[in-house]
Amino acid sequence: MTYTGTALLAMVVELIVNYNVIRNAYYQRDPRAAKSYRGLILSMMAFFIFDAFWGVLYEKQLLTLVFTDTVMYFIAMAATVFFTTQYVICYLGVQNAFTKVLKYTGWVFIGFMTVSLVLNFFIQAMFWFDAAGNYHAGQFRYVALALQVLLFLSIAVAVLTTGARKGRSSRRRHLAIGIYAITMMVMVILQVIYPLMPMYSIGCLLGSCILHTFVVEDLKEDRRMELEKLLQRERERDRELGSARHLAYTDQLTGVKNTHAYVEAEAQLNRRIADEELQELGVIVFDVNNLKKTNDSKGHEAGDQLIVTACRMICRRFKHSPVFRIGGDEFVALLEGEDYQNREELLSEFDRIAEVNQENGKAVVASGLATFRPGEDHTYRKIFERADRRMYERKVLLKASGPV
Repeated sequence: MTYTGTALLAMVVELIVNYNVIRNAYYQRDPRAAKSYRGLILSMMAFFIFDAFWGVLYEKQLLTLVFTDTVMYFIAMAATVFFTTQYVICYLGVQNAFTKVLKYTGWVFIGFMTVSLVLNFFIQAMFWFDAAGNYHAGQFRYVALALQVLLFLSIAVAVLTTGARKGRSSRRRHLAIGIYAITMMVMVILQVIYPLMPMYSIGCLLGSCILHTFVVEDLKEDRRMELEKLLQRERERDRELGSARHLAYTDQLTGVKNTHAYVEAEAQLNRRIADEELQELGVIVFDVNNLKKTNDSKGHEAGDQLIVTACRMICRRFKHSPVFRIGGDEFVALLEGEDYQNREELLSEFDRIAEVNQENGKAVVASGLATFRPGEDHTYRKIFERADRRMYERKVLLKASGPV
């Protein structure tokens, strides 16, 4: 039971240490290093399971089951070797002769193990059990172990040699891979010396802990940097969308909101009225006097300047409210909150300034105010029409009291 207990303990520790790697979707997608690392951990978990069952089945002498389990044991072992080669290639992130050879070596080992296990059904190539139920290793079993020793030795020598010439961060990665390869190599050798001891399971556990300590932290850092890049791109896209929206909804001459923004605001107000969410709203319609006369006598540049001046008058007085230019010389302000509470005072002051400007030959703007009547105004348009009528009444009064 010591054999089974060791394998089970290794499986439990592996699950605890690498639980996040197994469950986290990040390791199931890109980058490839994360995916291959997850594959390595899962293949080790499978190996622990088959290794644990092997101890129980062998002790109970259930030869048919132990034979099947032994085949699965070797398949899981081959998978750990394969994913090790793929992970080293992806993690180091370099393309050279060594990584190319390593890539094909992983596939060759998988192929060798597959052929050997198939042959084992006909000849005693990998393993067999004698009449007394004792396990015996075949010649191909030792060949497989020798190949693993050579493979792990090659990985250790290559990464430690090249890592010595790298920068600090890259050297740390190479060192982690090197220590992992040396650990696995030593435990494979011990497995040859003690074939009935779970040395390979111990090696997988120690090796994965080494990788987790050094490598997963690097993967977390890579993930953090990746998320920062995604957030940065998201912020840039938001700024671009905000800029595009600002351009699309801004009147180019005056800088206030344009007719597109006004149509959207009207639709929102209609929804609020329909849902009985709107409690208070003031609508002021403005019209710039003498625009046609200015255009005809002084030119359109002077007319544009008159519109800009009039817009500034409106925005300075109703600075807490959105202002829209809805026509050549027409503006609308939607009053809520503070401006709505002070609407009479604000409009009275605005009208007084218009009268003073008329006396001094400056920009004159007629205005008309209407407020929302709950239960009576079922659409925004009704409020606007009342405000528009009052604006024209005011316009008539201004024309009657001064030059047009």
